[in-house]
Amino acid sequence: MNPIRHHRVSRTLAIGGIAALAATAVACGDDGPEAETVTLVTYSSFPVEGTGVNDALDAFAAREGVTVEILVAGDTGTMLTKAALTAGNPEGDVMWGIDNNLLSRAVEAEIFAPHVASERDRIDSSLTSLIVDDLVTPVDFGDVCVNYDAAWYDERAIAPPSDLAALADPTYSGHLVVQNPASSSPGLAFMLATIDRYGDDWEAYWTSLVANDVAVTDDWDGAYYGAFTRAGGDRPLVVSYGSSPPYEVLFGENPDADTAPTGVIADTCYRQVEFAGVLDGTDTPELAGRLVDFLVSEEFQRHVANDLYVFPVHPDVELDPVFERFAVVPDSPASLDPAIIEQRRADWVDTWIRLVDA
Repeated sequence: MNPIRHHRVSRTLAIGGIAALAATAVACGDDGPEAETVTLVTYSSFPVEGTGVNDALDAFAAREGVTVEILVAGDTGTMLTKAALTAGNPEGDVMWGIDNNLLSRAVEAEIFAPHVASERDRIDSSLTSLIVDDLVTPVDFGDVCVNYDAAWYDERAIAPPSDLAALADPTYSGHLVVQNPASSSPGLAFMLATIDRYGDDWEAYWTSLVANDVAVTDDWDGAYYGAFTRAGGDRPLVVSYGSSPPYEVLFGENPDADTAPTGVIADTCYRQVEFAGVLDGTDTPELAGRLVDFLVSEEFQRHVANDLYVFPVHPDVELDPVFERFAVVPDSPASLDPAIIEQRRADWVDTWIRLVDA
């Protein structure tokens, strides 16, 4: 869920191999003792300032009499690799953004300490069922889906593809851009969607996509803001999110539009769930646990959709009407068992590279 991402515009400051930015600093008065610090480690598209998410963290810091810092650690894969290398001696206290596709790897690396969030029982069981040994808590969810540029297809009197199989139809040759699953969370999710759908025939499906002139970028930014026709590129189909259309409305030229300029092919969607957890070895385990509790509280969760473009897990949060109208949440998105993903991900990615680079 990262994600959103995630609309997931990267904000990264490289400092010694990891990006770091203090997003919130609320403590005792100037003459008082130095405040305790709790550090939230997260991916590069998490907002570091100026959003409701940051205001909520300010409020948490003020009530607790602490300082909250945000440590930006690159994309989700990079963040996990860094955490695995420092397991037991973490660079922060809480991590936000490990998704269900990488959860088993995080568990195996022993980066999290057990913590049961105070409102976990209120979260939908389809999300909490993914928890392993009380190590993480679901904080958001969403779907990686192929999006299309509605105006591009309307102008050419071509119907956009209706399902996953149609992406390989010659009608759509040269239309699709995807992300590399070795370097991109949505790219990995889309590859997994094809594996879930086609099983042992997934390689043949990708061979047909390659024959249909699929384009590949390293990350979501390069695909959506580079190759996609909405950003001036030449590809009217892009792997993005089911929540991308409301983003296009809210931040487009006409926020009161009756229709969104982009659409979602629901048949292509793959469910992502993102988690937060207390990092094993933190010097402030109790405070870190309270921060995890806060991240799934209604106070924080009400900002998740508009700031991160994923869906909140708290049942009392009401979505912006634009999300209700234009976001796509499929009833039966593709998904795979995290344990199976952990066992086979490396081989699948290696096979994908061979197929696409051949």
